[in-house]
Amino acid sequence: MKNNTYLLANSNSPPSIKFAPIFNVAVPFIDRHLSEGRADKVAIECETEEVTYRELSERVNRAGHALLSLGMKPAQRVLMVVKDCPEFFYVFFGAIKAGIVPVPVNTLMRVTDYKYLIENSECTALVHSSDFDDAMSDSLAIVDQKPDHILSVEDLTARMADQSSEMAPAKTTEDTVCFWLYSSGSTGNPKGVVHPHRSMVYTSQCSGVDTIGIREDDVCFSVSKLFHSYGFGNALSFPLWVGATTALSDQKVSPAMSFEMIERFRPTLFFGVPTLYAQQLHAMETSDPDTSSIRHCVSAGEALPADVFQRWKEKTGTVILDCLGSTEALHFFIGNTTTDFSPGTSGRRINRYELRIVDEAGNEVEQGDIGTLHVRGGSTAIEYWKYPEKTAMTMLADGWLNTGDMYFLNDEQYYVNGGRGDDMLKVGGLWCSPTEIEGCLIEHEKVLEAAVVGRADPDGLIKPEAHIVLNSPADAGAELEADLLEHCKAGIAHYKYPRWFHFIDELPKTVTGKIQRFKLRQ
Repeated sequence: MKNNTYLLANSNSPPSIKFAPIFNVAVPFIDRHLSEGRADKVAIECETEEVTYRELSERVNRAGHALLSLGMKPAQRVLMVVKDCPEFFYVFFGAIKAGIVPVPVNTLMRVTDYKYLIENSECTALVHSSDFDDAMSDSLAIVDQKPDHILSVEDLTARMADQSSEMAPAKTTEDTVCFWLYSSGSTGNPKGVVHPHRSMVYTSQCSGVDTIGIREDDVCFSVSKLFHSYGFGNALSFPLWVGATTALSDQKVSPAMSFEMIERFRPTLFFGVPTLYAQQLHAMETSDPDTSSIRHCVSAGEALPADVFQRWKEKTGTVILDCLGSTEALHFFIGNTTTDFSPGTSGRRINRYELRIVDEAGNEVEQGDIGTLHVRGGSTAIEYWKYPEKTAMTMLADGWLNTGDMYFLNDEQYYVNGGRGDDMLKVGGLWCSPTEIEGCLIEHEKVLEAAVVGRADPDGLIKPEAHIVLNSPADAGAELEADLLEHCKAGIAHYKYPRWFHFIDELPKTVTGKIQRFKLRQ
């Protein structure tokens, strides 16, 4: 095979993707489009500019040279605190093409969090958007050892101006470390998830093309940001894989922002999270945004309640494809499609991945029984950086990855989410999924969001406790509690109903929309 090429092999079980001995993923994602006639097509559009595929290629090359001109060496890391903008693409792929490892991180963190990320990653360079000047300055003032090079995006852009617009790719392989993403921190400190060059290819083909059905003529808009694995695929790797266009906004996510961007960019694919879809539906009760450009939507991060799916379809005429992925697998490995979907489930196994559901002893469970979900496929991570014990617990023998998610396979062969393993409750000796109770609560007309955790009763026995955000806070009270109690008793098994109800203004979440149930338990 020619260097930097790949082959979609269908003869294996499951089918795989074959790579040339020398493979740098920047070539198929960036360089390939120039030879395939897309040089003048818009690759990126945002509120201030448009970038063609030719301009993207040239600027990626200049960024790669600029990083090398600092004296950076292959495998050294550049920490990226960069908002959603074209420069994110230049730095990310410029580093990869040069053999340097980009590490994009959450742009909404506190000073102490950035101190942790700088120290944990042991980065040689730090590139940040000027919006975060103060946070970076305060963080760098308290780190034990500063990176050798600290540049704003403007500093790097100025350095790029004198660099060549052509660049030979570093001679890497499919297994060479390519980039890191940090886990969202839904259960504690974020961990550096180390991915090789092959990961992006697998997810872009299997999740993007085979599951979501992304096409060259699509315009993609994702409210999930680029630093997160979900947004990373939605707005960066998937569109670049097929030569589509990605629309970017660095605004804070809200229903109003999402509708504004949909009307501005006219995306054909919209990527959201369950919380936002519920908020959008609430906003649509008093507004009528134009969503007619969208051919279908995608959801991830938390299980999408069937009620939200149905109401969205009735309101907009489009389906939401609920899927399951993780930072460790980079993107989806279970998904619904436009021709095969089941509301309230995560869908079916995605081609080129293997799945198993195991009990506490590691044995595969019978169909219909709940257990821990394991996945094996070409996009799984190599390790957690500097967390060997956690790596051993998660990256298992023979290429299996322990997702930590509880699932069961229903009679129709769809995978049904039971929540995180550490979120599961055992009530009266029976396993109880918080997501099932939350889905029931959300079906009530007065409930906007819900999160369920375990709480000990006076006898020390664990029972479900519900934390609820209402459409109208004025509805809170004993009368609504009684109504919700009867609603749950009528909709789910008798032992699963919440014993306590708390009405709150908002749920604690990561910036990517995942509910932080551990904070509610605390």
